Amino acid sequence: MTTILITGASSGIGARTAALLASGGASVFGAARNTRSIESIPGVTPVALDLTDAGSIHAAVDTVTRDAGTIDVLVNCAGYGEFGSVEETALSDARRQLEVNVLGAVGLIQAVLPGMRAARSGRIVNVSSLAGEFASPLGGWYHASKFAIEALSDSLRGEVRPYGIDVAVVQPSYVATDWHDHAMERLEAASARGPYASMAAAMRAYFANPRLARQFSTPDAVAALIAKAALVDRPRTRYRIGPGSNLAVALATILPDRTFDALTRAQFGYR
Repeated sequence: MTTILITGASSGIGARTAALLASGGASVFGAARNTRSIESIPGVTPVALDLTDAGSIHAAVDTVTRDAGTIDVLVNCAGYGEFGSVEETALSDARRQLEVNVLGAVGLIQAVLPGMRAARSGRIVNVSSLAGEFASPLGGWYHASKFAIEALSDSLRGEVRPYGIDVAVVQPSYVATDWHDHAMERLEAASARGPYASMAAAMRAYFANPRLARQFSTPDAVAALIAKAALVDRPRTRYRIGPGSNLAVALATILPDRTFDALTRAQFGYR
């Protein structure tokens, strides 16, 4: 039986993915700071985890290893969006963004890799974002965290391949969860009343538009893609999901930077 440790399992995409993997017969350990909601997911064993605490990271991996013997797959799904202008976002908030989205994920990777190397097999799935391919105003720290995950995944893939370990990245675009609500709360706190207030208002209006909501991927669709990346025999290096996501990446690649900047500003309605 495949043993899987997945972070961010208390809600949203992480919870759906944990449930899906468990329903398929895997031994699933769902990790989060608050494990109460994980207890209600059939077949998923809750594991307490604070990604900003190195001791908690090692304790979580030790718990799973003690109970299951091995960790065959690590799915790094936990994360949030720190939105606001680069100028106005407090560095303490920026540090926490990187601690949770990047360093916490890497801490888990470092903790599980010795066991995977010993077994000469394993899989690491990092849930990134389309935001790891290009950046837009007011999301600089979130984009930075996802750019970092993309780069680290590429480096890691080459390092661990000789040990029979695969690394895959999943890149969702917009997903119908409460993630955006929290991101807009962070935007409001950082930039709603300063020199970027009109830009922040435009972004909030953009995400509140019902027409945009109809383009969101469902959590179940993203969960199915993550499960595929976790379990398929030969995973692709990247899995992308969301209407127009491939086109967006292509445009970011081929267009001059200032042309893409103008398209982004027009998309969000920035003046």
